[in-house]
Amino acid sequence: MPIVPDVPAHGGDQDDDRGAARLSGPLFRDEAPRPMPSPPMPPYEAGGPYGADDRSYGTHQQPYGAPQPPYGTVQPSGTPYGGALPPDGSQPPHGAQSQNPEPMPDAARPAPAPQKKSAGRDLGAAIGVGVGLGAVIVASLFIVKAVFVGVIAVAVVVGLWELTSRLDERKGIKAPLVPLAVGGAAMVVAGYVRGAGGAWVAMALTALAVLVWRMTEPPEGYLKDVTAGVFAAFYVPFLATFVAMMLTAEDGAQRVLTFLLLTVVSDTGAYAVGWRFGTHKLAPRISPGKTREGLVGAVTFAMVAGALCMQFLIDDGTWWQGLLLGLAVAASATLGDLGESMIKRDLGIKDMGTLLPGHGGIMDRLDSLLPTAPVVWLLLVGFVGAG
Repeated sequence: MPIVPDVPAHGGDQDDDRGAARLSGPLFRDEAPRPMPSPPMPPYEAGGPYGADDRSYGTHQQPYGAPQPPYGTVQPSGTPYGGALPPDGSQPPHGAQSQNPEPMPDAARPAPAPQKKSAGRDLGAAIGVGVGLGAVIVASLFIVKAVFVGVIAVAVVVGLWELTSRLDERKGIKAPLVPLAVGGAAMVVAGYVRGAGGAWVAMALTALAVLVWRMTEPPEGYLKDVTAGVFAAFYVPFLATFVAMMLTAEDGAQRVLTFLLLTVVSDTGAYAVGWRFGTHKLAPRISPGKTREGLVGAVTFAMVAGALCMQFLIDDGTWWQGLLLGLAVAASATLGDLGESMIKRDLGIKDMGTLLPGHGGIMDRLDSLLPTAPVVWLLLVGFVGAG
C-alpha cells in the first residue's frame, strides 16, 4: 500500500469526493511533486526512538484519501506518516511501496500439500527378515526343543552385546560383557533344565560375577558399571528364561508359539490401527509414534488372537482365558516397547543396532517380547497348570 496516495487525474470522478483529502495533503492535484527537506533524525537503533516497529516502515499507513499531516510530522510510531525508517535512517520516497507488506491472512494462504504417512523403515526388508526369523524359530521349536533353547541363548548374547555397546558409546558405562554373556546363556539353560529355581540361582551367580569381574579395572565408575551390569542381566537373559521354562511343558511348543503369536499380533495391531487412525499421542515424550488408537488396536487384535490360541492350541484352554491373556499381552508388550524407547531416548539413539535390516538390532525386536514372557508363563500356569 503506497505511503502517499496517488493523485487522480484531473476531471476524474473522484475530484468531488476527495477534494478535502487533496487540499489537506502536501501536494495539490495540478502541482508537480517537489522534494521536501527531511528533518534531522537520530541514528537507527533497535528499540530506539522510532518505536518497536523500526525495522519495517509502512506498517501504520493512513487510509487512502484520509487527510495527511504535514511532511515530517512524527506520528505515535515515531516516524513520518506512521512508518518506520530503514536501518540507514533515510526517508522512503513518495509513493514507494513498503518493503514489508502486511502479512497475508490465513484464509488467503494456500493450504499445504498433504503428506503421505510413512512407516519410517524399509518395509520390504523388514518383512523379509521377519519371515526368515519366524521360519527359523518355528522350525527349531517343533523339531528339536534343545535347538530352540540354543536360539534363545544366542539372541540373549547378541542382545547383551548391543546393550552394553550402546551404554559404553553414549554414556561411558562399561558393563562387563564377558560375565554377562556367559551367565546369560547359563541362565537360559538353567531355566530350561531346573525351572524357576535354577534361573534364580544363575541370576545371582551372574550378578556376583559382574561385581568381581569389574574389580580388575580402576575403581572410578565402579558403581555405575556394576549397576548397569546387574540391570542388563535381569533385563535380557533373566526375562528370556521364562520362554525356556514355557518349553518344558508337554505342550511347550504350543505355549511358546502362543506367546510369540500374541506379541507379534499385538505389535501389528498397534502399528496398523495407529498408522491409519492414530491422532491422540499415547506417550509423546517417550515414543511420539505411539497413539491411543494404536493401543486400542493392540488390545483388540491380541484378545481375538488369544481367544483363538487358547481354544485351539493350548490343552484344556478356553476362549475366555484367551481374552484375558490377550489383554495382558497387549499391556505388557506396550510397556516393554515404551521401556526400551525410554532407554534409547536417554542414550540419544534410534535403534540399538543394525543387525536386522528394516528392524534395527536384536534388542529392537526383543523389547516387547522380554517383559511379556513372564506374564504369559504365569497366566498359562494359572489357567492350565505347569504341564
